[in-house]
Amino acid sequence: MAKIGFIGLGIMGSHMARNLIKGGHSLTVNGKYPVPDDLRTQTQVVADSTAVAQAADIVIIMVPDTPDVANVLFADDGVARGLSSGKLVIDMSSISPLDTQQFAQKINALGCDYLDAPVSGGEVGAREATLTIMVGGPQKSFDLAKPLFELMGKNISLIGDNGAGQTCKVANQIIVALNIEAVAEALLFASRSGADPERVRRALMGGFASSRILEVHGERMTKRTFNPGFRIELHQKDLNLALDGARKLGISLPHTASAQQLFSACVANGGKAWDHSAMIRALEIMANFEIASA
Repeated sequence: MAKIGFIGLGIMGSHMARNLIKGGHSLTVNGKYPVPDDLRTQTQVVADSTAVAQAADIVIIMVPDTPDVANVLFADDGVARGLSSGKLVIDMSSISPLDTQQFAQKINALGCDYLDAPVSGGEVGAREATLTIMVGGPQKSFDLAKPLFELMGKNISLIGDNGAGQTCKVANQIIVALNIEAVAEALLFASRSGADPERVRRALMGGFASSRILEVHGERMTKRTFNPGFRIELHQKDLNLALDGARKLGISLPHTASAQQLFSACVANGGKAWDHSAMIRALEIMANFEIASA
């Protein structure tokens, strides 16, 4: 049984924490952040992130963005102040690959190892422990953490050194956004042409156009269930990482940029907290047409 500190019990993190507890591990959590009632009774709740790190051998972080991770790690009451040599920090947030490398160097200087291990699979994957986990860091730390990852996910890969996991996650988010855009355009076209978009979606699931996005997010589009899930504002953050990286690399990502603009149109219409499948709302607004419900 590992002594685990877990910081970030949001939509994803709370399910991940529950699965670690089901696996027989003890968790210490930061009481300064919201703690769901069921987890409050199953964990040790302490005052701050420093206390979490002091109580744990392995600290897992699952927060929204790069500045959040920096704050959790290096604030006056942060994780770094509670670390002692030989401990492991695992950041499962989706953040900047470059900043991740810098965070890892600072943690390594304290005699501790660092893994970046962002995830894909959304709330369903977190709840059902089927997440894809993309890891950057040393092999020995990956081997130590893998039994924990296996309680939270199914497809677990060591990509390379620190930062490589985050780079893989950015690539994942490009693919997801462009697939959402493709499904949204297809269902809008079908519905505007007079076909039932849900019947079209089900028919396409049996052909070469079949995908997990068509299955899950296409159904969200036809049933109008845009509660997150994965919020548009978070996917925007990930695409910003992609576009910022592309500028630094001197490459063009034109369709990533168009997907980002569609998300921005949703945000302008009050949708920053919608599920990212609600990208279709931006297309519907431009078309002055809402696809028919199943």
